Amino acid sequence: MASHRIVISEFMDTPAVELLRGRFDVDYRPSLVDDPAALEQALPEADAWIVRNRSQVRGRALAAATRLRVVGRLGVGLDNIDVDACGARGIHVIPATGANAESVAEYVIATAMILLRGAAFLSTPAVAAGRWPRQMLSQGRDLAGKTLGLIGFGGIGQLTARKARALGMAVIAHDPLLDPVASAWRELGEGPRSLEGLLGESDVVSLHLPLTAGTRGLLGRERLAQMKRGAILINTARGSVVDETALAQALNEGRLGGAAIDVFGEEPLPAGSALAGARNLLLTPHIAGVTVESNERVSAFIAERVAAALED
Repeated sequence: MASHRIVISEFMDTPAVELLRGRFDVDYRPSLVDDPAALEQALPEADAWIVRNRSQVRGRALAAATRLRVVGRLGVGLDNIDVDACGARGIHVIPATGANAESVAEYVIATAMILLRGAAFLSTPAVAAGRWPRQMLSQGRDLAGKTLGLIGFGGIGQLTARKARALGMAVIAHDPLLDPVASAWRELGEGPRSLEGLLGESDVVSLHLPLTAGTRGLLGRERLAQMKRGAILINTARGSVVDETALAQALNEGRLGGAAIDVFGEEPLPAGSALAGARNLLLTPHIAGVTVESNERVSAFIAERVAAALED
């Protein structure tokens, strides 16, 4: 039996799991995330713990993992991991930085196109039934010539910017953590915008920032009101960055032209949420960065780096 043990408590791509099994003792049970008692029983012998976004690496579970040396995160957000507690214990936290960037960027472009065209992509039942709502559905808008505002201009934001510009969009960004003379701004050809300036100028606003004390509730009622009338909001970052009740009101009142929301303050989204039934709204279950290809990239990335950390 290998000397190092890895617990994987959520889905991981099969080839990556098999790569780890060839070198370590691997306990791969994706259902562990929904069985806290079984997870706590598995963790005391774990040298590494691999998770997605639902496993909570904190509290009793983290305390039970007395041998833990490495946490591999199959994604980039770290709000389900007590990073400070891991740091205090010398536990190396490894996110899959950049591995799902292509998928998230494509999601942003695709949903922006769909929402700018309005109801045009919802016409299948009517057309299949022999109706022809051409006049009603011919008021959509082009993507080309519109301004995309990126709140957060790290790797995913920068990749999204390149794709958007290739399709004829103008791109502006706000990121107070990025050096104003960083090469990313030179590549963009635009300096950093203030948050208020970006909201007032953008036809599409896309969020690409972590959830912190400073970003929680960043887009509340007041800032949503600063967006251009008819603008589109896309959130693939973290749900609690946006006030969901205020967003639903802005959509229902017609002040915003639409929204694509992939992340929520509580996941799964509870029944009776303010977002239920809101107008011109696309809801997806935290899958913007999840495709067949990104699963392969993310899983391989984490498998390789967790293995290297254990063998160091």
